[in-house]
Amino acid sequence: MGTLNTSSGGGFILLGFSDQPQLEPIISVAVLLFYLMTLLSNTAIILVSSLHSRLQTPMYYFLTNLSFLDICYTTSIVPQMLVNLWGPKKSITYAGCFLQFFIAFDLGATECLLLAVMAYDRYAAVCQPLRYVVVMHPRFCKKMVAASWLTGLGGALGVSSFIFSLPRCGHHTIDDFFCEIPAFLKIICEYTNIIDVFIYILGVIYLLLPLGVILVSYGVITQAVTKIKSGRGWKKVLNTCGSHLTVVTLFYGSAIYMYLQPQKSSSYTVDKFLSLFYTIITPSLNPLIYTLRNKDVKGALKWLFIRIQSSEQTSTE
Repeated sequence: MGTLNTSSGGGFILLGFSDQPQLEPIISVAVLLFYLMTLLSNTAIILVSSLHSRLQTPMYYFLTNLSFLDICYTTSIVPQMLVNLWGPKKSITYAGCFLQFFIAFDLGATECLLLAVMAYDRYAAVCQPLRYVVVMHPRFCKKMVAASWLTGLGGALGVSSFIFSLPRCGHHTIDDFFCEIPAFLKIICEYTNIIDVFIYILGVIYLLLPLGVILVSYGVITQAVTKIKSGRGWKKVLNTCGSHLTVVTLFYGSAIYMYLQPQKSSSYTVDKFLSLFYTIITPSLNPLIYTLRNKDVKGALKWLFIRIQSSEQTSTE
């Protein structure tokens, strides 16, 4: 068969969970609920971090960017997914698939870098508390965040152009619920070792290097913590770093499994449910993880709720 690309037009079929139709209604309801939770909780984090004076710190500046990223990430996936789950057609246009692929990689790569930046911030807070204000100067924080977004954007441009230029021999059925690298590579008709090398290089740049920064930061933090003799000091460090470590574990655990395994050996079913976890569920859990152990955020959320209630009462009078 000759090499034929669908890059000139047409579109793709997203099979999603059509091989398990009995689960589609349950999945669609769960996805909608988690999506609404993502929108509400991350928007609340953005509002309280921007409006409350006690949260005008580097950590919450980074958290605001992470919340905005999660909103954009899930919004690029969920609406199209719900349309396909609720309707008879499972299709997506070529432009829609390319855009979804581009946004997913861009924001996923940016999140990897942001989590590394947040780990460095925790290192500065625990190991250099007296110089923290100088080390984490607002201008420096903005530069690190801008570098994370731009690096993710640059990588997404290169990766999207390369992956969509690969020959598909007329294949246009993607066994997933959105357009992402692992699922897209399964419809490439001339899969070579060069592609595997390319994927592993991406994994090193956007997963392993940021993870290395995180591990080194927490290695130094651990050394500093072992010198703390008071239980109160231990508790303070745990509250400072515990939430970030939980988010890192959830995000990197699933991402490394998806992107750093041989593509031919992966299971379609496992991959889809894992994708569902890190694209839909994790973004809704991040705000909860950061607020459950954080008195400042819980206090700020209470303040925001009271402020909204008072404004509603004023408007009705």
